[in-house]
Amino acid sequence: MKIAIAGMGYVGLGNAIALAHHHEVVLLDIDAERVEFLRTGRSPIVDKDVEEHLAAGNLRLSATLDPHEAHRGADVVIVATPTNYDPDTNEFDTSSVESVIADVVAIQPDATIVVKSTIPVGFTEGIRRTYPDAAIMFSPEFLREGLALHDTLHPSRIVVGDTSPRGKEFANLLAEAAEDDDVTVMLTGSTEAEAIKLFANTYLALRVAYFNELDTYASTHGLDTREIIEGVSLDPRIGDHYNNPSFGYGGYCLPKDTRQLLANYSDVPQNLIKAVVAANATRKDFVAADILALEPRVVGIHRLIMKAESDNFRSSSIQGIMRRLALADVTVIVHEPELDATHFHGWEVVDDLDEFIARSDLVVTNRWSSDLVDAGAGDKIYTRDLFGRD
Repeated sequence: MKIAIAGMGYVGLGNAIALAHHHEVVLLDIDAERVEFLRTGRSPIVDKDVEEHLAAGNLRLSATLDPHEAHRGADVVIVATPTNYDPDTNEFDTSSVESVIADVVAIQPDATIVVKSTIPVGFTEGIRRTYPDAAIMFSPEFLREGLALHDTLHPSRIVVGDTSPRGKEFANLLAEAAEDDDVTVMLTGSTEAEAIKLFANTYLALRVAYFNELDTYASTHGLDTREIIEGVSLDPRIGDHYNNPSFGYGGYCLPKDTRQLLANYSDVPQNLIKAVVAANATRKDFVAADILALEPRVVGIHRLIMKAESDNFRSSSIQGIMRRLALADVTVIVHEPELDATHFHGWEVVDDLDEFIARSDLVVTNRWSSDLVDAGAGDKIYTRDLFGRD
């Protein structure tokens, strides 16, 4: 079987490598550098499993910039292009998804088109009306940045928004690619699958917001946040996971997915979803105020990435802290090894860690780093990270 995958980010690469163990897979991207990376066996993203599988060289995998080369003869086309949240329209920008679908319909009209990009609830139903003769379905991904391939090979569940034989066939493809034998498979309606994705991510955001607000309360009242969280988490219904305080939820998915779900609630009574979105801004306000109370003149921001083992800066929560500090006329400098630049949005980037620490009155980091301790940052470190994990 030939499978084409449009988009060479976490979702596209994770699915491509997993499926290329059993089938011919062609990755399509508009970024020539990413395509060249893959052609030479290098990963265009930071993911240890991706790097190892590419280095092994036993995959039926290729990459191209040409839609005709990718789609012609394809049995299945997976769409994994970015869908950023557009505040002007109050919904995801699905133009890249629509463009790929139009190309596939024109080049290989009998292919099964599977959208894995995150989309608004109801998108698939609408696009099916536009292309009534095309086989279009939605299958959400549940991947973590830096662990995209691992989570594809060991999925928490497989959800396909199509109950027809084509939907079952695609679910079987994903199950075949997995290394686990007991993966739960759900075939649902397309709109239900879209809702599963947004509600799952919004619950994760809610959990982040909850433990952050617990930390805000404890910090404000001089209480031991760690003791409270450990005690609360002993309840098996709550559990000791995803409970580490931070500067707020961030990254590519949670901020935009929560806002999209809130937009989908425009005609539905709700309080909680709006509160989750608002809580993230409130948390950043608190953290910034907490930092400013220490009266630093120069604040060093250690790492822009959202989580360990990632190279993604998109919507990272620490950038919200930086903007708030800058508005208070505090000098902000940045140390980010993944950046090849002298400045980031106007802020100076300091490559040398020792120089960075020496120049900073306070070193602010969303996640604890042994590098800072080893370099002698010591009492200069400010973080809300209690457990040393994402």
